[in-house]
Amino acid sequence: MTRILHTADWHLGKRLQEFSRIDEQKDVLEEIVEIADRENVDMVLLAGDVYDTYNPTHEAVDLFYKTLRKLSKSGTRPVVVISGNHDSTQFIEAPDPLARQLGILFYSKHDSVIPTGELTESLFISRSESGFIEISGGRFSNPIRIILAPYANEVLLKTYLGEGEREASFRDLMAAKWKNLADTYCDPNGINLFLGHFFFMNEGTKPEPEPESERPILHVGGTQALFTHLLPPQIQYAALGHLHRFHAVSQTPCPVVYASSPLSYSFSEADQQKQVVIIEAAAGRPVSYQPIPLTKGRPLHRKTFENLEKAVAWLQAHPYAFVELTYATDYAIDAATRKGLLGAHDGIVNLIPLIRSAGEGQNTGLQVEDLEKDMVTLFNMYYHSEKGQEPNAETLGLFKEIIGQNTET
Repeated sequence: MTRILHTADWHLGKRLQEFSRIDEQKDVLEEIVEIADRENVDMVLLAGDVYDTYNPTHEAVDLFYKTLRKLSKSGTRPVVVISGNHDSTQFIEAPDPLARQLGILFYSKHDSVIPTGELTESLFISRSESGFIEISGGRFSNPIRIILAPYANEVLLKTYLGEGEREASFRDLMAAKWKNLADTYCDPNGINLFLGHFFFMNEGTKPEPEPESERPILHVGGTQALFTHLLPPQIQYAALGHLHRFHAVSQTPCPVVYASSPLSYSFSEADQQKQVVIIEAAAGRPVSYQPIPLTKGRPLHRKTFENLEKAVAWLQAHPYAFVELTYATDYAIDAATRKGLLGAHDGIVNLIPLIRSAGEGQNTGLQVEDLEKDMVTLFNMYYHSEKGQEPNAETLGLFKEIIGQNTET
């Protein structure tokens, strides 16, 4: 039986507004290393979004390489890493020639081919082509075959796959590519895996909500959602990254699993239990898998209060957390209340007034997501919350003059 650890979406270097998360990331990655050792895993899969930006900080890069070295146990445990939509493809693959000496494989471009031959003293890349590797030797009694699917937008994928494929749809391109690889290499005499960073869903069902920071992958030049039935039937487990909550999208044609990010990175992830996944696999048999909870890092909470004493008591009882606090008030949060709340806790990220003056039970307070709206829309919302009606044309025109907008429609 081969034991594999699946993790994803580290987002090294990510901040929560003005708060750095790097110390928490150091703690939780050390916890992942400890789990890998305790569970005696034979391989580690990292399914993309290694970094949070295309140009990560020196501290983030240093943490990444040191963690991979620990996970690889100096070359005795292979680690396979693909890029996600937050990663630079060139940056991820740059250290690959040196990393291979420690059994660490980076893959970020769909036309890349990892060279066959000796990986370490006991491990070998026995077969390889673009989008595929087979690892043999070491502790593996059967070869490990992995279809590699790093993130790329539709235009870039069609560039990789050639001029003749440009008329095919994105889903058709990927399904044909994966089918060809599986039919060529993935027989029942090895362990057949898929490692990808895309938005997968079951066709005809409501999709899983994306984290706030990940929504542009679909809506601003990103790829469309992929369907689980596009995965080849030979695949025994699909290790995914991109969605930050642990969950299995489907059990057919195999477990299609998002491992989760190691920390909660936005308040849409508040109160989520973060995980890594331990997979037990053997050739020609269904896999079993188990999530392992992660305990390090500050949890994120969304709380609503209308009483200062109760709010302060809760904040003092939960000092090691980040908080988005909504405070119900008739008009605005006065200076004394604001001082009392912020003085009770060093992790209040957002303090949001919930205005009650427009009528009992009517929620007219601004929410965090409203901050993306334009100024005129925000003014309309504010005016309605204060006056209980929409501003007239004269008032709206005056506001537009104040903010320097053209009043013509």
